[in-house]
Formats: sequence, C-alpha cells, structure tokens
Amino acid sequence: MTIQQSASLFGRRLRGARRQAEIPQDKLGIQIGLDEHTASARISRYETGVHEPPFEIAMKLAKALRVPVAYFYCEDEDLAELVLAWGRLSKLERKHLRKLLDTQRAEGLTR
Repeated sequence: MTIQQSASLFGRRLRGARRQAEIPQDKLGIQIGLDEHTASARISRYETGVHEPPFEIAMKLAKALRVPVAYFYCEDEDLAELVLAWGRLSKLERKHLRKLLDTQRAEGLTR
C-alpha cells in the first residue's frame, strides 16, 4: 500500500489542493502560522493521514489554498468538484445559481 492509498480523505484533498496551488509543504505550514522548524513535517502528517488537523487549522489551510474548507471533507468526487466550482463563483453568480436551483426545484414539484 502506498502513502497515497493510506492517506485520509482530508489528506488526499489537502495534498491535491497544495500541489494545484504549487506551494511546498514548509511554505504552506509557515503561511498558516506553524513553526518554521516543524511546518513541513506537520503538513506531511496531515497529508498522509497520520494526523487530522483541528477544524481551525483546516480553515486556515483552505484560506491559504483558496478552496472552500468543505472541499477537504467531501467523500463524493463530483460533490468535491462542485464545491471547488462554487468557491470560484462571485457572489452575484452564486445568487443566480441559487435562484436557478430554486426555480428547477419548484418546477419539479408542480409537474
């Protein structure tokens, strides 16, 4: 079993988001306020599933990586992609999408 296979869901999502952002483990750790001497090891432990960070740290990681914190916890791949897409939308785009969904739901109830 490889490290990637044994990593937690949170860890796999964190590693993917960090690599997508092209931020090394040590830099990410320092950016969220971890001690520079242990930052890389701490992020590595989160990514491999040895430890799962407290939610407050998960929020800092999400902010630094510019992803919604919910992304780290999505079990369904399609939902994870939707969460990422939602995070990239402007407030106006989110409002329009919610309105569209409400309309679709209402139409579904009247059919």
